[in-house]
Amino acid sequence: MNFKKRLAEVLIVCILAGLVGYAGANKMTVREKAEENYFFMDKDTLYLWYMDESLTDYLNSAAVAYNEKYNVRVVPRLTTGRDYLEELNEHSVSGEEMPDMFIVSNDSLEKAWLAGLASEIRDDSNICTTENFPQTALDAVTYKDKLIAYPFYFETSVLLYNKTYLTQYAESLIQAEKDAAEGEAAMEAIEEAEPEALENGEEQAMSETETAVEAAALTQEQEQIEARVQELLPDNMDELLTFADSYDAPEAMESIFKWDVTDIFYSYFFSGKYMIVGGEAGDRTDHIDIYNLDTINCLKVYQNLNQFFSIDTEEVEYADIIQEFMDGKILYTIATSDAISTLETAKAEGTFNYEYGVALVPNPSSELEGRSLSVTNAIVINGFSEQKEQANDFATFLLEEYSDSLYERTGKICSSYMVQQENESLNVYRKEYEKSIPIPKMMETSNFWVQLEIAYTNIWDGNDVNATLKALSEQIKGQLSGEPVTEEYIEEPVEETTEEYYDEGMDDIASETDGE
Repeated sequence: MNFKKRLAEVLIVCILAGLVGYAGANKMTVREKAEENYFFMDKDTLYLWYMDESLTDYLNSAAVAYNEKYNVRVVPRLTTGRDYLEELNEHSVSGEEMPDMFIVSNDSLEKAWLAGLASEIRDDSNICTTENFPQTALDAVTYKDKLIAYPFYFETSVLLYNKTYLTQYAESLIQAEKDAAEGEAAMEAIEEAEPEALENGEEQAMSETETAVEAAALTQEQEQIEARVQELLPDNMDELLTFADSYDAPEAMESIFKWDVTDIFYSYFFSGKYMIVGGEAGDRTDHIDIYNLDTINCLKVYQNLNQFFSIDTEEVEYADIIQEFMDGKILYTIATSDAISTLETAKAEGTFNYEYGVALVPNPSSELEGRSLSVTNAIVINGFSEQKEQANDFATFLLEEYSDSLYERTGKICSSYMVQQENESLNVYRKEYEKSIPIPKMMETSNFWVQLEIAYTNIWDGNDVNATLKALSEQIKGQLSGEPVTEEYIEEPVEETTEEYYDEGMDDIASETDGE
């Protein structure tokens, strides 16, 4: 060991010894910082802020892997303060452990951009394209036609169903069809048999009959049952109601369809196609269309479902619904991706004894389309950082080289096509995400979701759909314009019944007869 190295170690020991006496309550923190500064003194340091504790192990592991490969130190920092962006701003202005990048949901991107906390991404490797991401993900991180973040992971909702129950029902339908086919084949064989064969060769005729029956009755493979299950899944609420009328529910089941009608995230798909708030990127104050005939019709479908699936808004809770689903009390529900890990854990523990499946959320009706809501969490490069290039490099590393284990370690589904999910249920979530609408990022409409949730609850409980949407639109547009807004009342077309058409036809016939 040479003299210079020994001297350096002595100096470090002396420094640490001096620091131990400083700020008694914080002495370990100070010591740790001194050790870190010594071991990383020759390396660039990037600070990454995040709010979700479930990301901690994953980000720490990514930081270690990045340091080993690129010799750049990354320090993830969990921040649980009430005002995340405000704290980010304070550290950015002061320069103390300034976050070079941070993770935030896309609805906060406008606020981050206007505060100078977000900058246009560099994307030298050109990964933010529709080849690597759904357009939904790119829209979520676009502000005023600029990409201001990297899409990281997402959340949306799908139709969750008890696959065991549907499989049993599919098997019963197939068996009924098989029995009918066997009966028809037997009758045809008897009718086609010659009298002599019946009299003189009864045994041979019976053998021929059995052969005909066997030929008519195809062996039901698992693929057939699975195909029938997929056929039973509803494409729209009309099909779901038709299914409910004919389905013979198991004794344990209490509800064919039940979901959290009080949380807008699970019900937004009813109006998501036609209720425009900020356009596809959710950043245009001149793209507001809340009150229109299609939205009225969609929410009338929503309201009418209360007649078939009585759900008390005062008692329903998402966690309780997932538990009821695990208990076999519900056939269909609307669930976010957290349900998958909950069900898989319960299966491993032996507390969930059914098979489950997920499907795209059904449309409101055969004529009206639905569209789910989605939230995209993104990696933002701090506009105040002096290390934007290095921060962009690390964000690219996370997406290109270190996202394969994201779901397994965090329960988050990566937004990128570059990550292949082995669990087919997660791929359904991604398909739903592809056609979803990103939650808007406009600060002026930040209270829109609270107001919309109230409107949905009131509509579910029986309030007039037309009047409720009209009032909501006037409120939101009034906020944006800064002055009162009065929407022109939309007259809904009156649907004529078959009986009315019949009466009118009879009147016409009577008039023609009188004329003669």
